Amino acid sequence: MQEINLTINGRQVTVPAGTTVLKAAELCGFQIPTLCHDEELSNPGACRLCVVEIKNMRNLPASCVTAVSEGMEVQTHSPAVMEARKTILELLLANHPNDCLTCSKSGNCRLQGYAYEYGVRFKELGEKHQYPIDDGNPLIIRDYNKCILCGKCVRVCEEVQGRSIIDFSKRGFNTKIATAMDLPLEDSNCVFCGSCVAVCPVGALTEKKMAGQGRKWEMGKVRTTCPYCGTGCTFELNVKDGQVIGVTSFPEAEVNGRALCVKGRFGTGFVHHPDRLTQPLIKKNGEFVPASWDEALSLIAEKFSAVKAESGGDSLAVLSSARCTNEENYLANKLARTVFGTNNIDHCARL
Repeated sequence: MQEINLTINGRQVTVPAGTTVLKAAELCGFQIPTLCHDEELSNPGACRLCVVEIKNMRNLPASCVTAVSEGMEVQTHSPAVMEARKTILELLLANHPNDCLTCSKSGNCRLQGYAYEYGVRFKELGEKHQYPIDDGNPLIIRDYNKCILCGKCVRVCEEVQGRSIIDFSKRGFNTKIATAMDLPLEDSNCVFCGSCVAVCPVGALTEKKMAGQGRKWEMGKVRTTCPYCGTGCTFELNVKDGQVIGVTSFPEAEVNGRALCVKGRFGTGFVHHPDRLTQPLIKKNGEFVPASWDEALSLIAEKFSAVKAESGGDSLAVLSSARCTNEENYLANKLARTVFGTNNIDHCARL
């Protein structure tokens, strides 16, 4: 592969041909702010926050869509670049709701973070949107008053999920993200995978269950494997005060990245449900009563042994589950073939 030599902030850099200036800068340790860029998605160059200064180039190009060239000299934080980024942030904040104190995304909002980094404050200069908040569905809150039109939700829905449920509608100041005919999500063909929520850099899209439950810094993160099927998707449980508040995905997950299905992302209500069984039950005198694990396991072993002694091992069968780990299914296999002495074992995901 052809190598390209260029200079970034006075440092000599060699990168493969076709690399963007944004990526080349990141490889050198220079962080360029961006709101619309995502490694998994196409680059529209929409937010313009990643502009850089390139010698002998008239304008300040967006680094996410500018490919490196031989001998290029780049400045990522020159005075002209810093001034341009501040202006872009001021324009974004001019139409943005001034409610960071109550926004559930506070502390995890890229717009808020960049405003702090570049010393930009809210100014009551621009017209504000007054869109009604769409929270008619039980899973996702859409507050498009906070939308910055980065388009990441549109692109992840089309390019990763292949659904194309949402897109840009209208023009100019009235531009917004909407479903076909601007229907609520629950009336569209949305499958509620939540990928749009995962990529949203601001508070326009949030998980309804987690709204008002706590700030980012108040929640612990526990990485675990989704129990709903055998795919093995990884996600992070958000835990506060010993309670699972919700689930968030992360790009580094080896199996699924940020992608999750509706059950994996939103189906955690059973964890602390009052009807969930938390200890074994044994039927006595026609009613189920709580029992210890030792008592329950002893009764199970006794019943299995009696059936096997009377009718043989093939009178027993084992049904395993894709919701178990591979190790647990292996133990079920050993239980059937070694302890019960039967090959009558099946699995819900076998087909």
